[in-house]
Amino acid sequence: MSSLRRTLAAAALSLTTLLPAGFASAADLVVKAQKPIADVPFFFVIDDRVSYSYIFNAAQPGAYTVRPDGTVNGKTAKSVYSFTHFDAWAYGTNFFTISLYKSGHNDPASPCTNAGVNIFGTASDCAGASEIYGLFRSTFGFNEIFNTKAFTMGPLRNVSFEVGMDANTENRFFGAAKRDVVAGLQFAFDLPYKGYVNVAPLVYWEYLNHNSFSQCGLFGPGIPGLTCNSDGNTSFRPTWAVEVNYYMDLGFLPENMQYFSISGRAGWYGPKGDSNSLPFLSGPGRFSTASVTELNSEPIRLTFDASKAFMGAKYSHFVDVWVAYRYWQNKFGLDHNATPGVCTLAATGVSTNSCTESSLYSGVTVKF
Repeated sequence: MSSLRRTLAAAALSLTTLLPAGFASAADLVVKAQKPIADVPFFFVIDDRVSYSYIFNAAQPGAYTVRPDGTVNGKTAKSVYSFTHFDAWAYGTNFFTISLYKSGHNDPASPCTNAGVNIFGTASDCAGASEIYGLFRSTFGFNEIFNTKAFTMGPLRNVSFEVGMDANTENRFFGAAKRDVVAGLQFAFDLPYKGYVNVAPLVYWEYLNHNSFSQCGLFGPGIPGLTCNSDGNTSFRPTWAVEVNYYMDLGFLPENMQYFSISGRAGWYGPKGDSNSLPFLSGPGRFSTASVTELNSEPIRLTFDASKAFMGAKYSHFVDVWVAYRYWQNKFGLDHNATPGVCTLAATGVSTNSCTESSLYSGVTVKF
């Protein structure tokens, strides 16, 4: 029972003890006249949204085209369709999002292994790949669990235990099927103008993924666990992660311009072993297949609250139009200076420009 529910129950009981025994009939009338006390809802906040967004220069490791002049095009546009859910309850919060990413032809679907080339090495014009990616994070606040304010001091609003999971599936030849779990702490800080910044040091474990290129039988029988994976599934060792997100209204703007806010996020994920989960080259050098620290970020997003601007404050953030910058270095932990045949050309070591994503990102979000 929450502290608010306990307070309401105690207040109701205390009122009955104040009535003298001789006024039982009057007490009955009072009780009958009073309206039932409304129970506190289980969820204080429920927020569901859908978005359409566009990444102008996305990248997919190993998906690239070599132009006639020898330069490498490792970029592809992506359309993104997303559903996002957020709720807050007595002891914490829950966040869930699921997105469909639709790529251009430079990031092809199976049976192409790369743009314009199929698994047999012959020319093919495959459609752009599709990927479904889901993520959830849940927090359990220490202030709420222990019914205290001990974890609030200065700008620190709360400390929480955080757990979560990511999962994806795609129709590329690679056939990724990522499954990971995270757990750790979240430190929530207040910012001006109803803003916040959350910092979460976590343990990250990608316990399952799939890599068709490492599957035994594709390039000969191989030795399972040494030169190939028997079923193409890969497992990595647990590592560290730090996830940060923030939001702030631009409340310092004049009253007739207070329709803008900024937000952003960043996630750092430590090395998790060999990128194929096989004992290949793990040392330095351009032929290394060792994973490295990954940075997945959207440093800043500028949001225009269109519904508030055109329909009034009552409809704030029902329709948002936004533009952002997206930066993803060492995508999926792949070393952008090594990993031959994926992040670099095996013969020359020239970058394929497919393991670093740096792009403008824009979209529309609708609350329902």
